[in-house]
Amino acid sequence: MNFETFVENIVEALQEKMGDRYEIRVIHVTKNNGVELTGVAIIRQEDSVFPTIYLEGLYEEYLRGEEIDSLAGRIINCHEEQSMALNLDMDFFHDYDSVKDRIFYKLVSFAENKKFLEDAPHIRWHDLAVVFYYALEDEVMEGASITINRQHMMMWKQNAESLYRTAGRNARRDMPELLVSIRELVEDVTGITVQGEDDLPLYVLTNKDKRFGASAMLYSSRMEELAERFGCDLLILPSSVHEVLLLPDDHCQEYTFYRQMVSEVNRTQVEAEEVLSYNLYRYSRVNAEIEEIIS
Repeated sequence: MNFETFVENIVEALQEKMGDRYEIRVIHVTKNNGVELTGVAIIRQEDSVFPTIYLEGLYEEYLRGEEIDSLAGRIINCHEEQSMALNLDMDFFHDYDSVKDRIFYKLVSFAENKKFLEDAPHIRWHDLAVVFYYALEDEVMEGASITINRQHMMMWKQNAESLYRTAGRNARRDMPELLVSIRELVEDVTGITVQGEDDLPLYVLTNKDKRFGASAMLYSSRMEELAERFGCDLLILPSSVHEVLLLPDDHCQEYTFYRQMVSEVNRTQVEAEEVLSYNLYRYSRVNAEIEEIIS
């Protein structure tokens, strides 16, 4: 069974289980970097907010042998859990003073998101764009967010620059930067102490939540400390939207080597939706700012 037929069968199974009071709607969503996902929503006429459950992962489970009826039951359970979380008064979202403390930003590719950026307030930053989101505070939907579009911005009587200032203030307060060596990261993840000296002075920059942590570049102060420690500029390799890698820019390798490394990692290790960039950046010790390496 191909994916299109799978979606049709899921819709039929959900409609049979939920009855005529509910509409089963297939929703196509374009995510970061133009990645398109197919979801399903279970909607009552009175619903103004409803969750979308994506089907690509469930299709993989179907191919591994799980039955349509069982998958439909799981979708209904997920819908009920998320609907309870969304069952809140959204009137607060009209008031900027009520939402401003939960507005944050993230970095995305400018070239790969041009259509999305047509309706999203943003600030251009090198080959990237700074976009904004409202982070929901809910245990059931941990990590859920609402992307801020131009309609929201106009409703709040704000502009991209004021959103940038607000998001930066919130990020420094609630998502402080996290800079750790690869050695520390391995020890933290595995619980195993790594013996010996570091052969490669490689560091990871993210935020404390490790979510959209590449945006920590926008407010990091520890990059300056690291550059002073090494006595040279820092080379910045985009790892994903969630983190970047830092190492001394000591010219021991040609930039072509690092470009190829970034390209290979993006192609083989990073989900398409989470790719940040194929370019390189440099933290200039003299200028105390981040530059895009063009050559």
